[in-house]
Amino acid sequence: MEDVLTKATADGVRIYALCTTNLVQEAAKKHGCSHLASAALGRAMNGALLLAATMKDNERISLRLKGDGPLGEVVADAEGSTVRGYVENPDAFLPLKNGKLDVGGGIGAGNIIVTRYLQNAEPFTGYCELQDGEIASDLTKYLYVSEQTPTSVALGVLVDKDGNVTASGGFFIQAMPGCTDEVLEKLENNVNLTPYVTQLLEIGYTPQKMIEILGRGLDVDIKETIPLSFKCRCSRERILAALGSLDMKSLQELAQDKTTEAHCEFCNSTYEYTQDEIKYLLEEKEKQAQLEAAKQNIK
Repeated sequence: MEDVLTKATADGVRIYALCTTNLVQEAAKKHGCSHLASAALGRAMNGALLLAATMKDNERISLRLKGDGPLGEVVADAEGSTVRGYVENPDAFLPLKNGKLDVGGGIGAGNIIVTRYLQNAEPFTGYCELQDGEIASDLTKYLYVSEQTPTSVALGVLVDKDGNVTASGGFFIQAMPGCTDEVLEKLENNVNLTPYVTQLLEIGYTPQKMIEILGRGLDVDIKETIPLSFKCRCSRERILAALGSLDMKSLQELAQDKTTEAHCEFCNSTYEYTQDEIKYLLEEKEKQAQLEAAKQNIK
């Protein structure tokens, strides 16, 4: 099944659902994730994509789960139809809990931190304590506590015994102004009767079909379906520019080495730069410092 996100409305609520099996497998492979880390990373990326779907074009959202569990920090960053992410300790392991991967134990106690990067505005960051580290319930709590938005979030990632991601997706139900209690009650009943996301994906349910099941008995209006992908914004040129923003002392130290390596946490890529490239950055920094000094002397 293709990785897609479907948007719909139904009697005063918006319902979004997605399938991300392929992109989560790609991310897990890039990072060499354990079964546990794959499940946590996939859930976080699913959540970030669902939140990003509520935002305008060229706006971005960053989701961070900072707990005291063996996984360390779990981060997902989404913009439009693309997502990237990483787990601080991708080889973390815990015994199964009730026959399932113990994502809550892997993340532990701590905080969920959500940053929205908006157009023509300062980034907005909100946070609250983790509910249980299972990510879906943490997001639900965050949206209610920090953004005063009653929402139902379900996220799921199924990993087989060989460590392959065989199903990944989720859904998001959010009331809009004017939604009636009757509609919310019907949706709650529908959600309670709906199987796990991964079970639906395993039997071939598309995100649109999931929405139709969640919205049964309501006037569901499918708005659009968009393709999703794992994509990192890093590049050799962008990271070189970031190195150029380092202070003079740091660049002088790097310029002593024959090669300099820079690593992107989000996609696990490593970029190598020559001594001449670093020296050029240092020369440019020195020219800039001399120019600033000359301006000060004129004043």
